[in-house]
Amino acid sequence: MKLLQVTDLSRTFGSGGTRVEALKQVSFSLDRGEFACVVGESGSGKSTLLHCVGGLDTPDQGTVEMDGVRLFDLTEKERTIFRRRNIGFVFQSFQLIGELNVEQNLQFPLLLDRRRPRKEDLEEILELLGLADRRRHLPHQLSGGQQQRVAIGRALLPRPKLILADEPTGNLDSRNTQEVMDLLLRASRRWSQTILMITHSASLAATTDRVLRISDGVLTDLGGNADEPLS
Repeated sequence: MKLLQVTDLSRTFGSGGTRVEALKQVSFSLDRGEFACVVGESGSGKSTLLHCVGGLDTPDQGTVEMDGVRLFDLTEKERTIFRRRNIGFVFQSFQLIGELNVEQNLQFPLLLDRRRPRKEDLEEILELLGLADRRRHLPHQLSGGQQQRVAIGRALLPRPKLILADEPTGNLDSRNTQEVMDLLLRASRRWSQTILMITHSASLAATTDRVLRISDGVLTDLGGNADEPLS
């Protein structure tokens, strides 16, 4: 069943000689529980695409429809609430709150929405992350891999329908990279969450269900186990 439909998405920055067409009539869809990745060179439009899909940036034209809701038909306040309840974000830089411990960082998006997680959901996430024994640790007391796992857990705990991950393994070594990918894959399968991930790694892209390549703002769907080179 389709969760996300992106249609004719275009985004331009600057004007005149500095005008850049970051996205050129991009269209694609994702099914529930599908794990897709976007590959492409730096400056190709990957992050712009992710930000527009997540409602963090507004396209010049086109639509993003998620679960029957058109994001840009909503007011800014409505879009913020919808995003908070339906979309999880994972960034390369972790973006944890230094004064909050693991458990508090995990709960933070729910608390912003004036909700509290069920105790069993929190315990399940901590167990999945392998961080049950570090629940009281602050971010600076964790390794880079552990911090990224917390960032992923923070996105997972509200059980969003869509997770957008922008180079989530970019700052990690090979062992932690594999752990993070395994975690994302397990979450996708366990809760039928749809994941759209940006990566520069051909080997990571090959582990996902589907590969989308973007070049100079133009999107090409390479399908599953892409036959074309990813670089």
